[in-house]
Amino acid sequence: MRLEGKIAVVTGAMQGIGAGVSRVLARNGATVILTDVSPRVEETARSIAEEGYAAEHHVMDVTDPEQVSEVFEEITVRHGRVDVLVNNAGIYPRRKLVEMDEEFLHRMFEINLFGMFRCARAVLPGMMERRYGKIVNMSSVTGSMVGAPGGGQTAYGATKAAVIGFTKALALETAQYGINVNTILPGYIHSPSAYGLRGSEEAGDAEEKMREFGYKIPVGRQGSPEDVGNLVLFLASDESSYLTGSEIVIDGGNILQEEYLGPYKPK
Repeated sequence: MRLEGKIAVVTGAMQGIGAGVSRVLARNGATVILTDVSPRVEETARSIAEEGYAAEHHVMDVTDPEQVSEVFEEITVRHGRVDVLVNNAGIYPRRKLVEMDEEFLHRMFEINLFGMFRCARAVLPGMMERRYGKIVNMSSVTGSMVGAPGGGQTAYGATKAAVIGFTKALALETAQYGINVNTILPGYIHSPSAYGLRGSEEAGDAEEKMREFGYKIPVGRQGSPEDVGNLVLFLASDESSYLTGSEIVIDGGNILQEEYLGPYKPK
């Protein structure tokens, strides 16, 4: 059990990548505290606990500084510390810049970027005191490497590119305290929250359309939340102690394509 005895907090954990990461960490021995703005995060935590693993939950809005402080204080009182923070909470609505109002812009940055600042700020004093900690920030290939030809990703891409800069600067600030800070850049990950973005809004054939979409990717499928979870597991473990400030792409080889030559169906 690579994370036995560790206390891990995952934000945006109700579904998708956050839920998958939480399951992987719990199955590898961590006590996982799932947080999300949606009360349905309780259902996800309960499903993990029903498998026999240690999972708890808190409803938390990363845009609310007071709530973030209160939740992390509660976690620290109950468990004594936070060993691993996975900053995963994020949104990805699309809107072209000329159609974007200030409210949309600020909400995107508040959730996707400033929420990470708040959560990291909450755990760092304890990590620095103990000379130990793992922080994993969820970025994206969108922004720093790719974009959608149809547009609508200027705000989202800017936040995810900023996450990389945040990660590198924070890694340098904290390296001498024994804290590792890294960022993951997922490509296409199979999640119900992405159905509408990938031409699969009809409930009846959504899964089939998602499968067909996966053939555009060299490995022949979209990634699973657990695929990302396995990478987080490594970054949260002591095996990654010499890795900090890194950005790691997990996308099935999708950004390697200069020219699309698919469909990439299994041979």
